[in-house]
Amino acid sequence: MAHFAQLDENNIVIQVISVENSEIVDAQNVEQESLGVAFCQTLFGSDTQWKQTSYNRNFRKNFAGMGFKYDSTRDAFISPQPFPSWILNESDCSWRSPVDLPSDYDEVIYNWDEDNQAWVLKDSGGT
Repeated sequence: MAHFAQLDENNIVIQVISVENSEIVDAQNVEQESLGVAFCQTLFGSDTQWKQTSYNRNFRKNFAGMGFKYDSTRDAFISPQPFPSWILNESDCSWRSPVDLPSDYDEVIYNWDEDNQAWVLKDSGGT
């Protein structure tokens, strides 16, 4: 199964659909993104914009999701920035906090405190 992300006029993902592999292979049985794009356009209109995305992250860095942006310079799908202070990691196009997560993150839950630029223990109140 192949996946294609529909982009709006600002390259923001507005939906992701699954497409049968048979729709994207050429006569030599080689996958062609252009065939998938053409298939999607037959379903949703010739004026729609589509990019193939990889569930396994084999290309375009991240699997596209609603609200992600397609960055043509990086040829990558990038999630919305979670906090203004977070920095884009260029190698995998994911967001990183300016402070490393504490080493016991697998034992307790932390939340990011943007005002104090720090990880704080999640309180028992569920915030």
